[in-house]
Amino acid sequence: MKMPTPRGPVSSILMDILATAPQHHVPAMSRLGAAMDSAAGVQLMDDDDLQLALFCLYELHYGGIDGADDRWEWHPELTAFRLELERRFEGVLRRMTDVPATPPPVAADVAAALFKLTGDDDGPSVSKYVAKEATAEQLREFLIHRSVYQLKEADPHSWAIPRLTGRAKAALVEIQADEYGGGRPERMHSALFARSMRGLGLDDQYGAYVDLIPAVTLASVNMMSLFGLNRRLRGAIVGHLAAYEMTSSIPNKFYSRGFRRHGHGEDVTGYFDEHVEADAVHEQIAGRDLAGGLAEAEPDLLPDILFGAAAALAVDALVGTHQLLAWQAGRSSLRIPLDLAA
Repeated sequence: MKMPTPRGPVSSILMDILATAPQHHVPAMSRLGAAMDSAAGVQLMDDDDLQLALFCLYELHYGGIDGADDRWEWHPELTAFRLELERRFEGVLRRMTDVPATPPPVAADVAAALFKLTGDDDGPSVSKYVAKEATAEQLREFLIHRSVYQLKEADPHSWAIPRLTGRAKAALVEIQADEYGGGRPERMHSALFARSMRGLGLDDQYGAYVDLIPAVTLASVNMMSLFGLNRRLRGAIVGHLAAYEMTSSIPNKFYSRGFRRHGHGEDVTGYFDEHVEADAVHEQIAGRDLAGGLAEAEPDLLPDILFGAAAALAVDALVGTHQLLAWQAGRSSLRIPLDLAA
């Protein structure tokens, strides 16, 4: 990913650090911590500076950042800074998330609780808006918002594979195998999404639009990385994936309808059409075998499974509200409208 443009003191200092060669001690690290401390009272979910900084720290664990030495990934001082930023972010997520009552740690009961949680979700319906009302420009914005996850789709959840065993592990591998195209690179869901972007004349290079994407959208991706990269939160990443799969099939049918309404064909809608069928199967595997299997194997993780699912819905609602309020007011939902971006 190209080095993003800083959005405030924290991300500015971080970019300066990443542009240098790693050293045993980094003098600028104290300034980085001080800048974060000065932002202690901000609304973290909407803070462009802190969410971009966390996003960049996580990208060191994925494909990396152009110009940043790979040795920064596990630099002790930078890792310590990330852990503190993560602590604050996780605290916000836990405070804003209503977690349902804990069922017995039995696969069928866990699946039923997750299906009820996702079925009762009354968050804003971006999918119905896309199907019936979205303009051509809003469709482009929709893809840009989604690109920071969909162009690396499945990767945050794959961190959990070596951390699970037995039934849960087999279920996760089964889901992820489909996400990665069953061994066919052109069928990887990230590749299908890239094709959709090209069909609308967008740049399909990962990170091409990071500078346009608002904090709340970065927060939704940062949440996945937080859950996926921390073994202690393996229950949360499993719950997150279960909620994603359970709320995917029908919305993707609406998304496909919206793009077809504007005359786009299978080259654009193929990504969404694929999820209509695949996720109808995945939701059953995710609920019963993945989440339910993990709860039976490790009952102590059940509260985090429910937390991860509920947090996925809560943060998605924030992102959806942000998009719909902007579009219904005739404004761009991006930080910088696409037509004004350099």
